[in-house]
Amino acid sequence: MQTKDQEKFIELRVDRDFGDIINTYFDFFKQNLKKFTNVFLSYNGIFLIGLLIVSYLLVSGVIGLITNNQNSVLETVGSSSDAYIMYFIVGGILFFFIFLMVAVLNYSLSTSYMIKYEENKGQNFNKTDVWVEVKSNLGSIIVFILLLILLFLGLMIAAVVLTFIPLAGMLAQYVIQYFVMAWVGVSFFVMLKEKRGVTDALGEGWNLVTKNFWKSVGVNFILGFLIGLLFMVIIMIPGILIGIYTFHVVQNGVDLGASIVPTIIYTLGTCLLLIIGVYTQCLSQFVNGLLYFSLHEKTYNLNSRSKIDQIGLEDQ
Repeated sequence: MQTKDQEKFIELRVDRDFGDIINTYFDFFKQNLKKFTNVFLSYNGIFLIGLLIVSYLLVSGVIGLITNNQNSVLETVGSSSDAYIMYFIVGGILFFFIFLMVAVLNYSLSTSYMIKYEENKGQNFNKTDVWVEVKSNLGSIIVFILLLILLFLGLMIAAVVLTFIPLAGMLAQYVIQYFVMAWVGVSFFVMLKEKRGVTDALGEGWNLVTKNFWKSVGVNFILGFLIGLLFMVIIMIPGILIGIYTFHVVQNGVDLGASIVPTIIYTLGTCLLLIIGVYTQCLSQFVNGLLYFSLHEKTYNLNSRSKIDQIGLEDQ
């Protein structure tokens, strides 16, 4: 089994050009889809239930408010709309915290998975090894995410300012967005792979990405676009089914509040959308993993030197 995995191993520590990174990404994705999905489902169980509850609260609140707006009985509107508003508010607050925790967990899981893959020269590791890697760096991960929140607040302010500049502002906004995605993703790999502190990792990530600015921005843009298309393809079938049901509701004037069926359908649809969104985030971090190993090898040449030294030892 080990020999088989060894033959399949995709070398990550290689200085790759733009096109090679994109091709290698899809090779890595196809090879590791099943194993990583198993890791994803194993450590997201409780959060997936949480997303289902959040989806129910949000959908119940929206459907309740729509039903009340259609109801002409003022007493009913006054007495129950507050409850539906509360459903929506509680669901929104829970959504923020649960989605943040899920995002942090899966950002860490995808990074740790790729690190273990590289260390073991293939898939010769258990899903518990991935979790141990996350758990051992939990303190640094939390600090990193807190700094990340501040960074994105600053990015949002910059985005608002750039909207006042026609065309050039929009282009600059996209360039900054994909640069920050590359910088943050690569820095996260530096922190977990090289066991560096948060600020040190951000500094090293900045060094690697700025020296290869357009490659970093371009890889994140192209693969981000392709992952987005994949996301749309995945949700197309359930999206079409929910769209047909919604058309039926509108055309036939179905009373949403008269049956539990609309709530169930829209809850499951919302929950599925959130889960797929989290999963695609993991796929996006694999992009920065390939970028990290490629840029690190280009800068330090460690893998190439190791192979040369090994050949020298074999010749002696």
